[in-house]
Amino acid sequence: MAQNAILPADKLRAVAEADEPISFRQVPHNIEAEQALLGAILVNNESLDRVTSFLQTEHFYDPLHGEIYTVAAKLIGAGKQANPITLRTFFENAEPIDEHLTVPQYLGRLAANATTIINAHDYGRTVYDLAVRRHLIMIGEDMVNTAFDSPVDHPPEEQIQEAEGRLYSLAEQGKYGQGFVTFGNALTAAIDMADSAFKRAGHLSGLATGLTDLDRKMGGLQRSDLIILAGRPSMGKTALVTNIAYNVARNYKVEQRPDGMDEVVDGAVVGFFSLEMSSEQLATRILAEQAEIGSEKIRRGMIDEKEFRKLVDVSQEMSRIPLYIDQTGGITIAQLAARARKLKRQRGLGLLIVDYLQLLAGSSKSASAGRVQEITEITTGLKALAKELNVPIIALSQLSRQVEQRDDKRPQLSDLRESGSIEQDADVVMFVFREEYYVERKKPSEGTEEFLRWQQEMMNVSGKAEVIIGKQRHGPVGTVALSFESQYTRFGNLAPDYHHPDQ
Repeated sequence: MAQNAILPADKLRAVAEADEPISFRQVPHNIEAEQALLGAILVNNESLDRVTSFLQTEHFYDPLHGEIYTVAAKLIGAGKQANPITLRTFFENAEPIDEHLTVPQYLGRLAANATTIINAHDYGRTVYDLAVRRHLIMIGEDMVNTAFDSPVDHPPEEQIQEAEGRLYSLAEQGKYGQGFVTFGNALTAAIDMADSAFKRAGHLSGLATGLTDLDRKMGGLQRSDLIILAGRPSMGKTALVTNIAYNVARNYKVEQRPDGMDEVVDGAVVGFFSLEMSSEQLATRILAEQAEIGSEKIRRGMIDEKEFRKLVDVSQEMSRIPLYIDQTGGITIAQLAARARKLKRQRGLGLLIVDYLQLLAGSSKSASAGRVQEITEITTGLKALAKELNVPIIALSQLSRQVEQRDDKRPQLSDLRESGSIEQDADVVMFVFREEYYVERKKPSEGTEEFLRWQQEMMNVSGKAEVIIGKQRHGPVGTVALSFESQYTRFGNLAPDYHHPDQ
């Protein structure tokens, strides 16, 4: 190009901009906060106690600061003093910071410039929060790069799940808790719970399930509890949990406190993860239970005008209850937790139900380690979520086939699939058992003596069910007798004449 040629305007701008210095965005960090924290620790080792519950070596932006923090923590943990003199031994051969400053000299400066230990916790939180932001940036960059260069065998759904898993893991790391509370504070909370139970109808400390005998045995559904409800197919696990979900949501009642804030005085907002059935199927089942019309008749349209009007009336009442259904199948524990948190934030979640446990997925890392490890991650995650949201979580679970091999078909804790982690993490383990199901399938030929005995046995077990409490951290174990109306798949309270003594 000739020297006197005229360049277009956009080319001229590009040339002009090329002469300007290029600026780079630095990742979030605060070297001064790191220095102030380390200085406070070196001057007064008690400062470490204010940050060790949440601050780790990798949270420091400067690698040298992370190394100093680690060495100091190890010395203090061993009951020794951590100061520039004791740390000098570990850094004498370290590479100098620059030609004028060695690491031992730097340690002396950190201590000399330390102002006060009062702000040690704030410095630590600053360092931690900036580390989380850097981690978020890294996750975001990885998401962008993966999305640009996505291989054929790595579909977007997997990329989303991986990103959600990493975000969930990052959120879990930040839960360092509130630490120790005084026994007096714990006693106050216990008295408040007893007071609310005393004032509430039925004298329950937890959520009422609507099944009187079960509530009496458990004291209701307790906050932060992981409750496992297990049973063999056709025992009525889903029917029982939908009964409970509807009863809790129907009783939802809010009153305004003197300070203007709303307070839930009964029932709760219910979140229902239906991993097996669609929301329409679940709604049809609950509709059949409450309208006392067989779900088979509703699905096939085999209802008369009177029954249809009843369905409409019941559905109008049901539409007002705070019951929210998520029908997404095959979601991970990370996705479930994220959606539960969102529901809690937006609606005020009070009870969470998962139908059922074995249909949840863990992270790809735990899945590759085997199903037992994956179930362990899921149950541990559900228990942590129950404590975080401070709500009871009811998770349905399958039972192994070994139940069918015994003469007495009543389930036991050892019948739980992958029982180790499920039994360990659960606060309550309950089994649904209907002897009627097994007796019905032993029907002999009519007109025989065996048929007469079978008829008598059927009369004794017909319309009855048992909820066997195999484990309960804060209450007794035993059996609760319930009624069961198979045509509506509905559980209810058994008439007093049919009660049997607690086992």
